[in-house]
Amino acid sequence: MASCLPLPHCARSRCSRCPVSSDWESFRDTNGSCTHCVFKPLPMKTLNLRLYLVTDEHCLPPGRNLFDAVEEALQAGVTLVQYREKNGLGKDMLEKARAMVALCHKYNVPLLVNDRLDIALLAGADGVHLGQDDIPVAEARRMAELFFANCATERKAGSTLPLIGSRFLIGATAHNAEEALAAERAGADYLGCGAVFATHTKKDTVPLGLDGLKAIRQAVRIPIAGIAGITTENYQQVLATGADGVAVVSGILGAASVREAVNRFLAQ
Repeated sequence: MASCLPLPHCARSRCSRCPVSSDWESFRDTNGSCTHCVFKPLPMKTLNLRLYLVTDEHCLPPGRNLFDAVEEALQAGVTLVQYREKNGLGKDMLEKARAMVALCHKYNVPLLVNDRLDIALLAGADGVHLGQDDIPVAEARRMAELFFANCATERKAGSTLPLIGSRFLIGATAHNAEEALAAERAGADYLGCGAVFATHTKKDTVPLGLDGLKAIRQAVRIPIAGIAGITTENYQQVLATGADGVAVVSGILGAASVREAVNRFLAQ
């Protein structure tokens, strides 16, 4: 495993070489030189799924920039953001993820990365969301713990900087109660459940429906969010199943006004 990321390659540092944000604290030797930087988690690690924005550049109207749209959603009050780019190239995704982390942390909101555990760890994201065909939850947890443990070995004796391996969020997709129970047993922190309704962003899927979402809620104890086809018109129906919140893609990013769309969800 490679050592803890030397900066300035990471966009989340406070070392003199790349003073971007306050989410990293530089570890200095006795001469005051920055040897490397160690991640310090945001002070809010309470998972809030109430309005969970999932990115998809294909949902953006012509002329709308993804980062501008996400910032507008953050300003309006979305509680969690997942960076999702299904066919992205690793180098480009890593650059975007680092920028997205810095943006979300500006508003004290966690940033998760879809599918790509490697990108999530290298970008300094707060967690990863894994589908049924991705790395199993238990293996992802083990890899994350190894990553953060390796970072710890880079610190000098007596350092009080925290480890965050146990705070790294791992979400999982569940299409039914059986998958939900398996993910919970494997150590998932939360579930994205769906598709609740038919949607063009989740093609070739059989809708779970409100009854299916309710069955998952009754089967597991960890937080769950309904995803796919969620609108302001059916938002309250989804919450009525016992879900902790909803994940929204086009309902926010494709709206005429991102801010107004978020406001309509949160006003309910």
